Amino acid sequence: MSALDSEPGMTDRADPATDPRPVLVTGGAGFIGSNLADRLASEGHVVRVFDRLSRAGVERNLQWLQANHGDRIQAVVGDIRDADALAEAARGVKAVFHLAAQVAVTTSMVDPREDHDINIGGTFNLLEAIRRSGERTPLIFASTNKVYGDLADLEFVREGDAYHPADAEVRANGISEARPLDFHTPYGVSKGAADQYVLDYARSFDIPTAVLRMSCIYGRRQMGTEDQGWVAHFLIRALEGKRITLYGDGYQVRDILDVSNAVEAYIQAWRRIDAVQGRAFNLGGGPGNAVSLRELLAHMGDLIGREVDTEFSDWRAGDQRYFVADARAAESALGLTPRVPWRDGVAKLANWLAEERRINFPVGVQAEQALAS
Repeated sequence: MSALDSEPGMTDRADPATDPRPVLVTGGAGFIGSNLADRLASEGHVVRVFDRLSRAGVERNLQWLQANHGDRIQAVVGDIRDADALAEAARGVKAVFHLAAQVAVTTSMVDPREDHDINIGGTFNLLEAIRRSGERTPLIFASTNKVYGDLADLEFVREGDAYHPADAEVRANGISEARPLDFHTPYGVSKGAADQYVLDYARSFDIPTAVLRMSCIYGRRQMGTEDQGWVAHFLIRALEGKRITLYGDGYQVRDILDVSNAVEAYIQAWRRIDAVQGRAFNLGGGPGNAVSLRELLAHMGDLIGREVDTEFSDWRAGDQRYFVADARAAESALGLTPRVPWRDGVAKLANWLAEERRINFPVGVQAEQALAS
């Protein structure tokens, strides 16, 4: 029996036993995309990976997918700004996971035109390809917590090494989907506009779409840089004994989520698309996985057996002092399983990065416990 059988809201289009068509994953050689493609191929799906392979390390992700899954991986090198190429890639697929994007706030400040053309234009191209096909092809879109802006109207208090909301409800549960949208920076605008386009195509054209507004995702196959994928970036710098720059004061808090939990949410959104179409969900680690940058670096120091070298610089545009997702709606609607505890997940990522980069480091007690789990 397929892992997609007997789920609420499922139809035969989601069952590989009756529907041999491929699944399209745009950005499928990227961090989340490659983990998602691996899960889909492992469950018996043919996966069409559409990626322009522009980011360092993603070619290795694609090679890893092909080595593990052979002809279940259909690689298409292309750019989502190319409407014809994208429409061809989307032809004849049974579902689309749209993860291809310009992903850095800093890059959007340098080249807002490219950010617009990729994030808004590319998403529009994909939606139009589905609409023009006449098929009700499900589409799950990777959005961001940046659609909520800098949360400047909320009051925060510093307790120890972290900011916490003064509001008791927000402190207990995080930021919910009821929070008004407030786009800041070109990146926030482009992802937010794409987010709204995806939701409106469900309303206007009856295309089964859903949106996942992600907090900070981390995990294996993340080739982190200073601008994006910061958990892996911190670990890479720490493992290599290099200095890490913290923008702001380091007390800012994020709810980090292991990529395995994020992949599960995408799969569940597809399984239940008939029940959740037209909805947006916040997806993150929640209050139980909330950690400040200073707390995270202290844990990394414990893992590698030495203090992490840090320096500070000015706050960056649109940075949030605090973001923790209220993921209760996603948990309920998508039937999600418990999240990986952040300390365990970070320890496993440290081990993977050390192996990937052939770096030896002393494994502390915390890492040994996490790696044994």
